[in-house]
Amino acid sequence: MNSPCYDTLAKQTEALLAGEDDFVAAMANFSALVNDNLDDINWAGFYIFKQDQLVLGPFQGKVACTRIPMGRGVCGTAAAENRTLRIADVHGFDGHIACDAASNSEIVIPVRRDNQVIAVLDIDSPSLDRFSETDQIGLEKLVNSFEKTLFA
Repeated sequence: MNSPCYDTLAKQTEALLAGEDDFVAAMANFSALVNDNLDDINWAGFYIFKQDQLVLGPFQGKVACTRIPMGRGVCGTAAAENRTLRIADVHGFDGHIACDAASNSEIVIPVRRDNQVIAVLDIDSPSLDRFSETDQIGLEKLVNSFEKTLFA
């Protein structure tokens, strides 16, 4: 499995989103960029914070859970704690919500505007322990580029 060049993807993110002010359009293209450039994943997309829960946003992959309560599952926990969660085996995560039984590992990165969580980027893999610390740092950099370009 090859790790993508996250610096290049960050630059592609900035170019892709330059001048775009529609959050949904930006999330749609960003999830496609992530899906096209990461190996061994089966879902990449967003859950948007609305009325004390996460609601499914643009994504690439199979059908997904529509709503996730804050503090539940990997996505809801990452949003509630305002921190990235990198889970090697989702089946061992207390309260895991299985939207796709084929997913075995997951990384969830909060998306912030004015230091408030407004969404999370969720990426799933059918492989156990798919996401490394390098992936986490790189994906956090990508989300930072997404935030900086869209909300600057």
